[in-house]
Amino acid sequence: MSALRKAQFEHDEQLPPPVSETAQEVAREEWLYNAVEQLLLGCDVKFQRRMRKAQGVTVAELEAAVGEHAKDRLAVGEVVMPSLGRLLIENSGGRIGKAATAELLGSSNHPQGKLGEIAERLLRPLVNDALIAQAEDGVQ
Repeated sequence: MSALRKAQFEHDEQLPPPVSETAQEVAREEWLYNAVEQLLLGCDVKFQRRMRKAQGVTVAELEAAVGEHAKDRLAVGEVVMPSLGRLLIENSGGRIGKAATAELLGSSNHPQGKLGEIAERLLRPLVNDALIAQAEDGVQ
């Protein structure tokens, strides 16, 4: 093998594999996106596989996880206390404290923001069972 062909082969081997999502991967991402959206709209996400107990994530569980996230950010000094006070004051007056909320939650690259990221973290372990439950129920 010539040096040029060898170099080309080594280069080709370093390239990432072509992106090809399977139908299962697409179904997983669709379910996850819809479930996150449902939670963020204030509805519990529940499903049940045959002969098993119901599973899901409730809005209360999401609220607790968001509260823990904000508490952790406050504890490590990533947020200054006035943002929490400002959020409480603005919300008590019927205003929406978007800036204070953003400061408490932190930034995110998730399409649905930090709340979507937290919701997805709660839901991701359930995706496979949710898809099985849908298949058992004949839901596409």
